[in-house]
Amino acid sequence: MEPLEDGIARLLAENPSPFTYTGTQTYFVGGPSEVIVVDPGPAMNAHVDAILDAIGERKLVAITCTHTHRDHSPASRPLKEATGAPIIGCAPLALETAGPRADASFDADYAPDRILEDGDTLEADGFVLTAVATPGHTSNHLCYAVGDALLTGDHVMGWSTTVVVPPDGDMGAYMDSLEKLRLREDRVYYPAHGPQVDKPSRLVRHMIGHRMQRERQILKRLEAGDRDIETLVLNCYPGLDPRLRPAAGGSVTAHLVELERQDRVERLSEDTWKPLPSRNDTGSD
Repeated sequence: MEPLEDGIARLLAENPSPFTYTGTQTYFVGGPSEVIVVDPGPAMNAHVDAILDAIGERKLVAITCTHTHRDHSPASRPLKEATGAPIIGCAPLALETAGPRADASFDADYAPDRILEDGDTLEADGFVLTAVATPGHTSNHLCYAVGDALLTGDHVMGWSTTVVVPPDGDMGAYMDSLEKLRLREDRVYYPAHGPQVDKPSRLVRHMIGHRMQRERQILKRLEAGDRDIETLVLNCYPGLDPRLRPAAGGSVTAHLVELERQDRVERLSEDTWKPLPSRNDTGSD
């Protein structure tokens, strides 16, 4: 276990991949007698044992998850069985996309004892954990504030942009959640994957700008004649690791779905799209 600051520590699960970076980071919030575990991670025996060792003789107040992808929530069950602590956190969600997942599948067996809503709190040894609803990566995603530190789950990661895959992943909701974080005054982000973010406001502004730039790029490629997701990915992500193309395709689709809501593109088939004339372009003098 790695101490980060007073009341917050973390433990890395040994599940590295192109989507988890070095692995899922489990967080511990609390003091010498009580603790909350955030994102217990995958149900790997060695990781569950390491969590239990890190808890030690402390009371486990709650097992909390940011969302229910299988690299975040499955260990909640063996941890509850071992300690009797309740699972309190994001809502359950078991939704599969039309095709295979590009990142991690949903944990269909996740069963919280209590669901946290935006602004709800938990406390361990005087350290208060506050839920911050941030839908977008998934519709049930929560971040957690501890003072002026924010545990960001997969909403903001320290190494890569977040995957947004419809139908549950929603680009409009994701952008709204980024704007919500932009208006906060957090000092540091502790993501589930990658290093801590010491200049969170600057990173969030960059992420918003990056997504807006990607949207413009997709529209430009549509206007140039690209129609299907595969072609859009190849032209918008040149040199991308082939293993990451399905994830990029999901994000391109999420952008297109949001543009469709805005009447800026039209879906021609399941996988093909075309641009629509600008609403400001009336065709008259």
